[in-house]
Amino acid sequence: MKQANSAKAIKAALVTGGSRGIGAAIVERLARDGAAVAFTYASSETAALDLAAKIEAAGGRALAIKADSADEAQLRAAVNRTVDAFGSLDILVNSAGVLEMAPVETFAIAQLDRSYAVNVRGAFIAIQEALRHMQAGGRIVTIGSITAARAGFAGSSVYAMSKGALASMVRGIAIDVAQRGITINNVQPGPTQTDIVPAEYVDALVNMLPVGRLGKPEEIAGMVAYLVSPEAGYVTGASLTMDGGMTA
Repeated sequence: MKQANSAKAIKAALVTGGSRGIGAAIVERLARDGAAVAFTYASSETAALDLAAKIEAAGGRALAIKADSADEAQLRAAVNRTVDAFGSLDILVNSAGVLEMAPVETFAIAQLDRSYAVNVRGAFIAIQEALRHMQAGGRIVTIGSITAARAGFAGSSVYAMSKGALASMVRGIAIDVAQRGITINNVQPGPTQTDIVPAEYVDALVNMLPVGRLGKPEEIAGMVAYLVSPEAGYVTGASLTMDGGMTA
């Protein structure tokens, strides 16, 4: 009887864009907290397979799924493959994202379309498909950006637009799913130690941060771990800023 109860207590999670950076830190944290974790990757196959192997070597369960968040069919298939593998889906974290920067006058429409497709449309599709499987107690978290509130740099208009749309979407979905006992929240990191931050911006960013350093992916993962926990059942529709005091 105890074994059966223990098996039911295992949470099944899917993290989009989970092979590196903030996404990988989230995958590792959820696995360490006892969840079975599937995660998608678009191109970093070696990193994805290494991460899955690392988790399994530590006694966890992990599944790396190749899926481009701009591709509806691939994204829906990733959600359903997670359910097939783990038997349920309790947690969805949308971490996949692209950062395209250029002046408005030269910003290619193909880049704009790609930014929207991954950062906004892909998140919506993953949420929509996940909700077909989630029960009461389900948790959804999106990884946005402080640029939704403060763009900060020339050339960031499209990225800021996409992250602002993401925050607004989360507020609307929170109302839709509240009666089902499902929460959804948006984490808005400031400058964080990942390869998405151009090296030439690091010094300028650090000088803008009262804490005097970039954030760590593990710190973002810690916030996500809280939001998907039972203790966060009263938190929904929120955009939670983690920016080292940048907007204080």
